[in-house]
Amino acid sequence: MDVREATTADGPAVRSIALRSMEASYSLSPSTIENAIRQWYGVDSFAEKLDDDDVLVLVAEEDGEPVAFSESVIAGDRGDIHWLHVAAMHRGRGLGRDLYEATRERLEAAGVETIRGLVLADNSEGNRFWENQGLTKVGEGSVEIDGTAFVENIYVDQEGVDLQPIVVDGSEHYVDRSDADRGSEGEFYTVYTDEARENKYGYYCASCENLVTSMDAMGRLECEECGNTLKPTRWDAAYM
Repeated sequence: MDVREATTADGPAVRSIALRSMEASYSLSPSTIENAIRQWYGVDSFAEKLDDDDVLVLVAEEDGEPVAFSESVIAGDRGDIHWLHVAAMHRGRGLGRDLYEATRERLEAAGVETIRGLVLADNSEGNRFWENQGLTKVGEGSVEIDGTAFVENIYVDQEGVDLQPIVVDGSEHYVDRSDADRGSEGEFYTVYTDEARENKYGYYCASCENLVTSMDAMGRLECEECGNTLKPTRWDAAYM
């Protein structure tokens, strides 16, 4: 299996692999899956991903035929693998594991220290995959698919997790550098009141080092100090 960075010519193959993979793995309606594929991997949106320096799309080939792909986002020193799809007819041969290892190597070469794997909660096969790679579930978030929010499990390579203590109003809090989302001006890191990560306090704006403790009903974050904004593509409002 050969792994390379995707090009615009891979658009049709990526859309086909994602479609068949989601049909096999998720209990979503056909229209929801088709709309999601158009939203994420339509001609224009796919080109935008390839032009984004913080997005890494890798294609795995066998005999020149694309059989799998991964999509990752680099946020500071963390790499989030949002999707890893293997064509349904090529499953069961370890291609997902090999593509994960190749993706991990590319992310680490780009300076990533912590790897996160994201997967919908109702995809039992996908959750087992991350556990089999040695990652640990550390929380839940949400991803919007065709206008509906779905619970998404977050898995982390615990070896790379790093908590940074800070003092807030005389009390020690902890910035989780392994849990970040990319805003318009910089990352937003999750802040907890305890080292066990049980009580979420808010978010730390890496752009100006300000704390953000409020989120609107749609999951939008905005730093009042510098205007750094996080769009609600993936969000977790459970504790806010």
